[in-house]
Amino acid sequence: MVKYLRMALVACISLAMRSPSGILITALSVQRTTSARAASPFARSFGRGASSCSASAIKMSSTATAEDLQSKLEAAMEVTHPSYEVVNKDIVSEYGSYCTLYRHKQTGAELLSVATDDDNKVFGITFRTPPSDSTGVPHILEHSVLCGSKKYKTKDPFVRLLQGSLNTFLNAFTYPDRTCYVVASQNTKDFYNLINVYADAVYNPRAINDPSVHAQEGWHLELEKKEDPLVYKGVVFNEMKGVYSSPDSLLNRESSRCLYPDTTYGVDSGGDPTVIPDLSFEQFRDFHGKFYHPANSRIFFSGDDDVYSRLEIMDEYLKEFDESPESKPASKIEWQKKLYSEPRRERHPYPVGGGQPELHMTSVNWLLNDEPMTSLEELTWNILDHLLMGTPSSSLYKTIMESGLGNQITGGGLSDELLQATFSVGLKGVQPGQVDDVEKLVVDTLTKISEEGFTEDDIASSLNTIEFQMREFNTGGFPKGLAWMLGSMSHWIYDNSPTEALKFEKPLAELKEMIATSGSKVFQDLIKKYLLENTHRVTVEMVPSKTLEAEQLKDEEDRLAAIKASLSDEDLDGIIKSTIELKEKQAKEDTPEDIATIPSLVLEDLTREQAEYPIEVEENANGSGITVVKHELGSTSGIAYVDVGLDLSAIPLSEVPLLSLFTRLTKEAGAGEYSDVAISRAIGTYTGGISLSMLQSSVIPEGADGSEVGDDSHMMTKLFLRGKATSDQVDKLFDFYKLLLTDAKLDSQKKAVEMLKESKSRIESSIQGSGHSYANSRIKSRYSPSGYIEEQMSGVTYLETVKGLLQQAEEDWPSLLARLEAIRDALIKGAACRDGMIVNITGDKQVLETIQPSVDKLLETLPGDADGEKMQNFYTEEHPWIKQARVAMSESFGVIDEGFVVPTQVSYVGKGGQLFTKGEKVSGSAAVAARYLRTGYLWDYVRVIGGAYGGFCTFSPSNGIFSYLSYRDPNLAETIDVYDGAADALMKAAEAMTPEDLATAVIGAVGDLDGALSPDQKGWTSLQRWIKNESPERRQQFRDEVLGTTVDDFKAFAQRLKDIKNPSVAVVSSTAAFEAAAKAGKEMEVKVVV
Repeated sequence: MVKYLRMALVACISLAMRSPSGILITALSVQRTTSARAASPFARSFGRGASSCSASAIKMSSTATAEDLQSKLEAAMEVTHPSYEVVNKDIVSEYGSYCTLYRHKQTGAELLSVATDDDNKVFGITFRTPPSDSTGVPHILEHSVLCGSKKYKTKDPFVRLLQGSLNTFLNAFTYPDRTCYVVASQNTKDFYNLINVYADAVYNPRAINDPSVHAQEGWHLELEKKEDPLVYKGVVFNEMKGVYSSPDSLLNRESSRCLYPDTTYGVDSGGDPTVIPDLSFEQFRDFHGKFYHPANSRIFFSGDDDVYSRLEIMDEYLKEFDESPESKPASKIEWQKKLYSEPRRERHPYPVGGGQPELHMTSVNWLLNDEPMTSLEELTWNILDHLLMGTPSSSLYKTIMESGLGNQITGGGLSDELLQATFSVGLKGVQPGQVDDVEKLVVDTLTKISEEGFTEDDIASSLNTIEFQMREFNTGGFPKGLAWMLGSMSHWIYDNSPTEALKFEKPLAELKEMIATSGSKVFQDLIKKYLLENTHRVTVEMVPSKTLEAEQLKDEEDRLAAIKASLSDEDLDGIIKSTIELKEKQAKEDTPEDIATIPSLVLEDLTREQAEYPIEVEENANGSGITVVKHELGSTSGIAYVDVGLDLSAIPLSEVPLLSLFTRLTKEAGAGEYSDVAISRAIGTYTGGISLSMLQSSVIPEGADGSEVGDDSHMMTKLFLRGKATSDQVDKLFDFYKLLLTDAKLDSQKKAVEMLKESKSRIESSIQGSGHSYANSRIKSRYSPSGYIEEQMSGVTYLETVKGLLQQAEEDWPSLLARLEAIRDALIKGAACRDGMIVNITGDKQVLETIQPSVDKLLETLPGDADGEKMQNFYTEEHPWIKQARVAMSESFGVIDEGFVVPTQVSYVGKGGQLFTKGEKVSGSAAVAARYLRTGYLWDYVRVIGGAYGGFCTFSPSNGIFSYLSYRDPNLAETIDVYDGAADALMKAAEAMTPEDLATAVIGAVGDLDGALSPDQKGWTSLQRWIKNESPERRQQFRDEVLGTTVDDFKAFAQRLKDIKNPSVAVVSSTAAFEAAAKAGKEMEVKVVV
């Protein structure tokens, strides 16, 4: 469960890497990404930080004492309601949570009420939904129940909530054995609105009585003319085509199937695209009837709202149902017994491009347990997982990665969020003759570790790392209650206590005592018992196929041709009629009466003032030449968050793509007397972690107020070391900073080659799975020097750069090393180095006071001369990279339509251009109109009618660039046509817009402005605002413009879309899709990239 909390947080935080202000944050030093292999949930994704606070039951005034708060929380545990019986009361002191578990008397539904002082309130309903096949029925149902209900009559209330809510989270997830529906908001009225819509949706959905919903969200046959071929359409169908285009997803799927031959985990709850069309509407409807009864639901509340109101709201829905004694037993998740008397092996194909080397993938997988683990065993396994796989220097990870047998780790180690835990590890990019060597290396390495054990320092480092994460409980901008719910559900869903799973103090103390007594033997015994002596092991080998994509396409075409051949003319007429009727229904506007059923806020519910965070800036602090920025917040639990930034402008633009390799070597290769293992171990032992990231931010020039589009000449570029530690360990944190900056071992050719191979593999996978982001990056690179720079660092171009760097690392290492060392010299030996440095500190008053002597010492000892030269003024002068980028842009590809070929069954379609040009004023109303377009027309025509998993748009006020984008799209040419019709559609919508429509659009846009942030995020956001030179007055002006948006503003934005300057296209798709698009008149310059 501990790892599951961490995985949930990583998944949430990674949803967005770009802030609305246009500041690019690139994670340049990345450790292993934990893979939720067995339980990656399919989600109807929408999450954001947003807030508009209101008074609530437990919310305390600033003068309230800790005793007052505790008293209110304790009282919240005692609330009763005549419709419920109290099952249990519990306090999870680790997280300040006061919990009462209720059972609804009439239905048997369980409800967990968690009272906290957190105003970011969370509600969730989870059903146990084990599928028996791979038709994807739980996934399709998760999409479908949000398409209207008994009380809420619109065709998609989910979208109505997106358009006009202040939600901080709005989503649903399909796991292999459960389906979760989650909402969150800081506004109590909004929170209750969201709860009502979601509760009615899951219990009383329109979908079970309207086959068109199943057709839209799941699958249907589409035919417009008799002479045309039949095609499959459906949102989930196309989403899963994208999933099954990913080699990593295919490896994970096959691994799960092999480990669980007899249980629900052996099938795909998300749906196999070849099996999804086997799902009938009747089966779909019956699945809801079987698993969506209240008796099979777990209802969750967390936050500072009134507990009785929680119970009352849910009783309104639950009391409509009678008891259902068979519901819970029918959904019970069965244990997979360890059946294999000896390890097994399987081989399966995966798609590769025609020009790609035929390298294999392999993963060694264990089913760990076939009976429950204790909390102590779970925690011990989490520490062991970190010892084995937690960082690039962890024993198993390091040995496999440095073997030279492959180029990227697969598997992710421990996965423990389902009924049974698994452990998986392997490699991508393996030569055909070395697949067996990978399996042998994994087993031999584990055998060696089981015999030799871990050092005390290894154990101390991993133990501190996990303990720090548990105590900090940092969920970023996402609700803490969400992570709390997901963590508790990993036990509650299996009829165990929902609260015991979150208590770590007792098992942690027990584990520390065991380690003190037995040392490494604790972990060695676990390796022997659960891995080496466990024969329920499967090694899956994925074999590259350059024909698989074409074969899959032909199989689908043949299947559809056979279906068509079996149909009579009358049958075909019926499909044509159904196609027309479904599209008409999808395009039909909701009636005013239906819209009125959706509960909503009014403008008066909004907070008029823009949220600001504390900031204190001291230039030339202590005469050091360094700027110190401080953010004094409320309690940060004794943790100091400290960032040290160095200016990058002295590095030539040609060397900027090297920064990713430079930062990884800086962090991971060792420093001074520390080896790579020793530095990672020490950082883990004494701190909460260190990362390196680059900040590239456009800045507002002196004399400007930020309301006009600039010429893209002014920006700031910094490399930040970012870390955290408790106050008493800050000296250690600062020592590591200085060591990494001045004495990192950049001279490891072997490390550099490993890292570049891994980067190449990771980027190739990313282009296949997130092609929309690469399309967007390519579009922006055509119009903006800063966009060009970004694309060079992280776009399609960067893949080619990495290939070149890899060749240089292998064939001319001295030259590459010299380039790396030149980057370090530019950072720390430049004459103006200290003038470009920033030390950014976030903490509470006590933390800031405690660490001040350490900060003073840091300022004295950082590299550079306190009396050195001054940096150029980036607020008045053009950044040197911009000058170089303009030259490069004039010599490069120019503004053309481009297509990038990868092995895939779906498309990622982008089109964009210059919406505003230099000197034009951009009002906050533009954000309202763009958002309305995204959640309205594009949702309807790209997603609902077109069948794509996502359709949206992006707009950057700082440079005026606008982009349309689609995600896992079955169409290409048709989607471009949808984009071309957007301006007229928005103008038509504006002409028909009612005051209520306008208010809804404004409310949704205001929600985007306000974030529910963690303490470190508040400090970081405040720093970014200061670097950007954006004043509080400008932020308030922008908010006022959003609040004051008019219909005329919508019309003006629509006209700008119609007049967009020099638009162009960028698409990631397959060869077949580009050939079809060309026949439809959408020709592009096509290039194979993967």
